[in-house]
Amino acid sequence: MSHKSRIGCLVIDCQTDDLTEACAFWSAALGKEGRVDADGKYAEFDGHAGYPKILLQAVDHAPRVHLDIETDDREAEAERLKAAGAREIGKMKTWTVMEAPSGHRFCLVGPQGEDFPGDAPEWP
Repeated sequence: MSHKSRIGCLVIDCQTDDLTEACAFWSAALGKEGRVDADGKYAEFDGHAGYPKILLQAVDHAPRVHLDIETDDREAEAERLKAAGAREIGKMKTWTVMEAPSGHRFCLVGPQGEDFPGDAPEWP
């Protein structure tokens, strides 16, 4: 059985308990109004068109940027990427944390865009 995947989101990890200041900066930088969610964990931006989307995330670790790869089969995508040299760090609620051979971490998530699969490649 085949599956599809593509970069769905560019996540800006912000080491903070309050995304308000980060949201204000990135709103100005992107020219898009950002809104922090009710839990204060994420901020999304209005006016987003196309993919990947940009998301702010409050985290405990050092600030960094990571990719979310959206897929219709997280298990198959994890196996495909492990065969290419990645390693699985852990499974969370609705995503899988992976690490590239270069040390960069990224997440596998379910479809995020209303146009998924769009132009996503199909993998055997």
